[in-house]
Amino acid sequence: MGSPKQLLLLEGRPLIVRAAEAALAGGAWPVVVVLGAHAEKIRPALARLPVLIVENSAWPEGMAASIRTGITTLRQFSRTLDAALIALCDQPAFSAAVIAQLLAAQRTTGRSIVAAHYNSRHGAPALLLSEHFPTLAALTGEAGARDLLNGAPDRVTAVDLPALAHDLDTPADYAALNATT
Repeated sequence: MGSPKQLLLLEGRPLIVRAAEAALAGGAWPVVVVLGAHAEKIRPALARLPVLIVENSAWPEGMAASIRTGITTLRQFSRTLDAALIALCDQPAFSAAVIAQLLAAQRTTGRSIVAAHYNSRHGAPALLLSEHFPTLAALTGEAGARDLLNGAPDRVTAVDLPALAHDLDTPADYAALNATT
């Protein structure tokens, strides 16, 4: 991207701030923001938000290292948390309303995993009950929790959220988004 993706502006706010504000507005508590590369540049953008910021020194490993870091931080914060929401900052459609849909689906179905569904698969954001914390804490590799979200249909409820398929991975993605906003 040429600069830290988390600091790209959308509607005048950095992506990382938009995602953290959505999590807070959606009732997530505590909100843990996991930073990897360029953490020193990104951290100041979050200074005014009531979030826990943790650095993932193993960020070159991939998404799993960030999930492990976040889950470890949540478990240290409180041993009584009943669920974790895994969300990404590069999905412009992520919002408090998305969180509400995931929570409602979990309450309705009682399933231990509720995941957004787009592009013919389950993905982030995803809500996982605490029974999955040990598995999340043991993840390795770039795929993150993809296998967990897509490998146990009897435990996973999918919420159709096609707008979340649009993420920002390239400068062209960002330019296209800015052309429509």
